[in-house]
Amino acid sequence: MTTTTCGPRRRRWTTLVLAVTTAVLGGLTTALPPAAAAAVVDTNASYVLVNRNSGKALDVYDLATEDGARIAQYTRNDGAWQQWQFVDSGGGYYRLKSRHSGKVLQISGGSTADAADVVQWADSNATSQQFRLVDSADGYVRLLNRNSGKAVEVYEWSTEDGARVVQWPDLDGANQQWQLVRLGSGAGTFTNPIKRNGPDPWLQYHNGYYHLATTTWNSTITTRRSRTLAGLSTAPDQVIFNLAGRPNGCCNMWAPEFHLLNGRWYLYYVAGQNVQDYNPTQRLHVLESSGTDPMGPYTFKADLGDTWELDASILQHGGRLYMLGSAMDGTQSLTITPMSNPYTLSGARRTISQPTLAWERQTAPVNEGAEPLYRNGRVMIVYSASACWSPDYKLGLLTLTGSDPLNRAHWTKSPNPVFQRSDSNGVYAPGHNGFFKSPDGTEDWIVYHANDSASGGCDMNRSTRAQKFTWNSDGTPNFGIPVRLGVQLAAPSGEPAS
Repeated sequence: MTTTTCGPRRRRWTTLVLAVTTAVLGGLTTALPPAAAAAVVDTNASYVLVNRNSGKALDVYDLATEDGARIAQYTRNDGAWQQWQFVDSGGGYYRLKSRHSGKVLQISGGSTADAADVVQWADSNATSQQFRLVDSADGYVRLLNRNSGKAVEVYEWSTEDGARVVQWPDLDGANQQWQLVRLGSGAGTFTNPIKRNGPDPWLQYHNGYYHLATTTWNSTITTRRSRTLAGLSTAPDQVIFNLAGRPNGCCNMWAPEFHLLNGRWYLYYVAGQNVQDYNPTQRLHVLESSGTDPMGPYTFKADLGDTWELDASILQHGGRLYMLGSAMDGTQSLTITPMSNPYTLSGARRTISQPTLAWERQTAPVNEGAEPLYRNGRVMIVYSASACWSPDYKLGLLTLTGSDPLNRAHWTKSPNPVFQRSDSNGVYAPGHNGFFKSPDGTEDWIVYHANDSASGGCDMNRSTRAQKFTWNSDGTPNFGIPVRLGVQLAAPSGEPAS
């Protein structure tokens, strides 16, 4: 229920004004100045609408595209599902068209009742789809529906992701006030996440495009591509291989990675029976491309081992290839196996790291997701530790301090994690990473998944994020602190303007 007279709510409204304004204005976007509304709406631009009470954005919930899908609030990420175009209906009224679905805001069923849901629907220019902008204080506006005369609000003053957006009599409450943030061209910037439902990400820049693959937890392997990092958030996923028909390798697909080796792309993945859990059928497999395009086409090449193992990656050292993985050795440990070529194992699997440190065993004893990192002749492995369902899932570091990567004694483990949760930035369980270079080759970047809630799980709600990292004086990586969602970041160096 909306109110402007409740003391505690008014105090919360006052406290949040500065925080919301700061968050919205922190990037290279333009907020409307005070006392500005309909007269300055640009019908050619895209806007994010940020609620004054919650600081969250008007969002097509769950990336839906169908008629009747509900509209909610969600942590701001500037994805296409949070971008709205004002379409002029005349007489000072506008339809708000989603850049994601192409549909417009509508009061469900043309209702005039209090608490009727705001949904999306095909554009018919009905009065239930038309909204007038009315000024509130400090540059915020209300959206009044032409049919009902009521205001769009976040129901019951909720600050939760996914909270309902409804209509209610216009009382000018902070939960009815929205800041219109006009998005710029996007050239040279991006915001996380770069894929909302994107666990276990792998990203490579090749031939002018970023290519991104993530876990699907079904029978398909998909990738998406874009010339800009920002563009990945709205690029379509393309199915590049279907596991249906594989005797064991269908359909629980996790952790895809593609590596260019000997002039072809080899795509490594985990799959087993169609059970979304850590089940005993999960095995490693590899596909081979027909050429040098990371998008394929691919054909099935080989099974890699006949026991439970996860998270294949490729280490290159001394002119040889090694497969990295994670298998059971008393506990879930990091493994390495020599290879004679990108699809053939040529020796025994060895353990090179077990979860022995307290922070690696914080929720469950796990070492997984080993990813090689090279610099100035130094060979390192960045890996994920603790349980993926815990907010304390984090990254650790191994360094090859001897000459033989198959010898566990030749690896030295850093005593502390190198990347972990940031409660102040609302980032939890950052892990399962990969690395890529900026388009001009001058910058190092990490891609990883994380949750935006401490209660988030090991599921498809984890989102893909990216940020630049630097190097410490001792030659180890400095990943810094995981960045809050929605913060405008400079795009990788050498990225095209559009």
